[in-house]
Amino acid sequence: MKTNDLKILKMKKPLELEKTLVIKRSELLKLVLKKVAGGEKNLKKPKNLRKEIAQVLTIIKEKEIFQK
Repeated sequence: MKTNDLKILKMKKPLELEKTLVIKRSELLKLVLKKVAGGEKNLKKPKNLRKEIAQVLTIIKEKEIFQK
């Protein structure tokens, strides 16, 4: 994920981030199934998606901490 994308994510509200998280997790599931079936050529894509999911979770956690 690029720096610009992270800045945009940090500006979003927690509910929007939750929606983004659900979308990313469903993409990851589809990619993993596709990879197992042998249809995916880019083998690094699931790793990158997991990293993006972790970044979104971190942003959500930061927002929870700073709101208290």
